[in-house]
Parts: sequence; C-alpha cells; structure tokens
Amino acid sequence: MGILSVNPFNGEVIKEYKEDTVQEIQAKIAAVHQTWCVYQDTDYKSRAALLLNVAGLLEERKDQLASLMALEMGKPLRQGAAEVLKCASVCKYYAENAERFLADQYVETEAAKSYVSMRPIGVVLAIMPWNFPFWQVFRFLSPALMAGNCGVLKHSSGVTGCALAIEAVIKDAGFEGDVFKVLICSSNAVAKVIENPLIKAVTITGSTNAGKKVAEQAGSLLKKTVLELGGSDPYLVLADADLAEAARICADARLINNGQSCIAAKRFIVVKEVEEEFTRLFKYHMEYRITGDPLKEDTDLGPMARADLRDELHQQVLKCIKQGASCILGGEIPFADREHAFYQPTILTNIKKGMLAYDEEIFGPVAAIISAEDTNDALRIANDTSFGLGAAVFSRDLELAEDIARNKLAAGSCFVNEGVKSDPALPFGGINQSGYGRELGMFGIHEFVNIKTVYIK
Repeated sequence: MGILSVNPFNGEVIKEYKEDTVQEIQAKIAAVHQTWCVYQDTDYKSRAALLLNVAGLLEERKDQLASLMALEMGKPLRQGAAEVLKCASVCKYYAENAERFLADQYVETEAAKSYVSMRPIGVVLAIMPWNFPFWQVFRFLSPALMAGNCGVLKHSSGVTGCALAIEAVIKDAGFEGDVFKVLICSSNAVAKVIENPLIKAVTITGSTNAGKKVAEQAGSLLKKTVLELGGSDPYLVLADADLAEAARICADARLINNGQSCIAAKRFIVVKEVEEEFTRLFKYHMEYRITGDPLKEDTDLGPMARADLRDELHQQVLKCIKQGASCILGGEIPFADREHAFYQPTILTNIKKGMLAYDEEIFGPVAAIISAEDTNDALRIANDTSFGLGAAVFSRDLELAEDIARNKLAAGSCFVNEGVKSDPALPFGGINQSGYGRELGMFGIHEFVNIKTVYIK
C-alpha cells in the first residue's frame, strides 16, 4: 500500500500516492543540491521577484487550495482561505525585508575592514505536520529561499496533495531547477534523509517526542535544528478582565483549526471570583459553533484530521473524568453511525494538578478550566508545566498585564487581551519541551545561515 490521503469528513480515500524509493529520495536531494550550487549566488532582487510571484499564485489559487485542505484534513473553507493568504503575506514580508535582515554588518576592529556576512548553508530538510499544511511550510520556505537556501519537505502523509500543490506553486512561480522538492515517504524514511550529507539542517514542527528523535539524530551528525513542538498554552483570566471579550477570544483560540493547533489555548486559568461568570460566557461561545462539512462556507468546526486522533482525544477526556474532572459540555463522539472524525466542543472543569488535562497537551476541541485563588496563584499554575510555547493574560490593568507577559510568564510568545497567534514580522517558537530556535521575523531567517566573520588586514 502506498501513501493514502483520506477525507476525515466521510472516511473516503481521496488518493493513493506511490511512496518514493530510497533511491528516488536520494536523487531528489541530489537534484535540489545541484540547484543550490547555482541558486546560492543569485541576488536578492531576483529571489524577491520570484517569491512575489509565489505570493501572487497563492492568492490566485486560494479557493482551490482551501478546498484541498478541507478534503485532506477537515479545515473549514474560511480558515483554509485565510491560511493561504497568510502564506502569501509571509512571502511578501521576506521578499521586502530579507536583504536588510541579511546585510553585511560592519564591526570596527584592528583590521582595515571587518564585518559579518550572512551566507546560505545549503539544503534544509523540513518535517511538517498536517494541521496547517501550507502555513507551516511557507514560514520555513520563504526565509530559506530568500537566504539563498533550498529545501526538501517530508510532509505528513495525509496531506500529500497539499505538499505537491506547494511544489507546483514554487515551480510555476519561475524558480529554475529544483529549489524545493517533496519527499513522498513515511516517517520511517526520515532517518536516512537526515543522514544524507547534502542535508545541512533540519526544521521540524510536531510533537515533543518526534522533535527529540530528530534532534538526537541531527545532533549526532552536528546538523543544526529548529524545533517547534507541542504546547499546553495557559490563558490567564484575572479578576478585572473584560469577561465577555475574554470568553469570546478564549473560545476562538481553543477551537481554531478544529482545536488542532500547537498554540491553541489549552488551559484556562481563571481567578476564582470571576470563574462562574467566565465559565457561563465561555460555554456559550463554545457550543454555538456550526459543525459540519468543511467544504460548506458557513461551517465553523469541521472534523478532526483523522478518526484515530479523534478516538485518542476521547480517551483523554474519559481519563480526565475518571480522575475527577467535571464535563459541563460535550465529551462525546457525535454521529456515531457515520464514518467521520468529528468531536464535540468540550469543556472540563475542576481540573487539578496530576490530571491529564493539567499536565499534558490535549490536541482537539477540549478546554480545561482551572481555578486560581488570585493573580499570583494563576501565574504559579500557568508556569507549572513542562511546555513553553505561548501564553495569554486578560486584564484591564495593561501595565500589570504587560509586566506579567514580559517578565512572569515562561513562554516563547505572550499576548495581552488577545489569543496567541503567529505573525510574519514576529519571531515564533518555544522553550522547554516546546522546542528551541525561532521561525519568522528577522530571527527566523538567521537560523539557517552561516554567520561568517570576514577580516581584512
């Protein structure tokens, strides 16, 4: 059997793809390297023009690509279209800013001339997940191409159609040769890819366990890695928060992408004196969503990406309830007589330390509400985690909230009165078990360059 793409809405096989042989994988890598040998010497103006072509094609194909995401992993059309436009925006961002980010930096020393030059390193391997099948790729690929690197992609098998659509966009934009190729293979083939001496660095977005395996192997070969891994993002709702606005934002942040996002809100830590009112408002926003066919324009919540992921999520919910949590919304698999991967928006309360929803990442439309005595207790609970990807705080006291976000919350991105999200201009990544390194912004393009000192006497 080859690589299958399965529609999570009805369980039907969309397409079966022939898996690349070991020889075919190595040939693709060699072809990309050969292209890089020439591409590394192109100028920024030429690279930028091509990347702007990519942005234009993404905008033109927005509806087609959104439909492809809906079919392959259940993303509602409106969210899929927004994802494609965001990919176009990151292409434009680096086309406009990369030359400035990578400009030589002159340093005064005893030399007649000394400076730091940012040079491309070669072929970068990207290992990407299914949940944002276009955005995850373009936030690596846009800066890589502008820096003079080339890339190969091992995408999640279920979104192979999306991967090949990206390859087609790059080719159609006018890039010569093979600056970017898709490897159609299972996870079992990744080790051999990393071992290939033509692969100079690896970036992965995925689970903490997957990141550890990649980092271990790449590290043994002294290859640079960037890891964007799991998260259990805390959202702090303080006593003076605008509860109506906080509840709306928190529900949106939990249900984005059918609840399947590394930076989706996971733990809602609410100060006790406003917990009852927040919970009431939050429940309202969680339960009114239109659930159904992701190909319909009015759908808010589609199926999860795979039925096995849905079943795993349900077992997590049942375990939480067995541990003492209360389920005040959802907690069931709907439409049990149909072949799909839906799960109801679910709210768990009475969450305590030691429960699964307190300690682990729950990847789906399930919210955990944790009660805090006061602001300091909320901070203690928020930081009582092995993760550190994103966090948010809701308060009318902006000075206090900014201090909490800047100095008190242990995470790579901290937002005030807003849900955590990525932006092309801002660095994105985590700490602790959420990984290391940064994507996006100036810091993202510096991850995969040779920061070279040049000294002239």
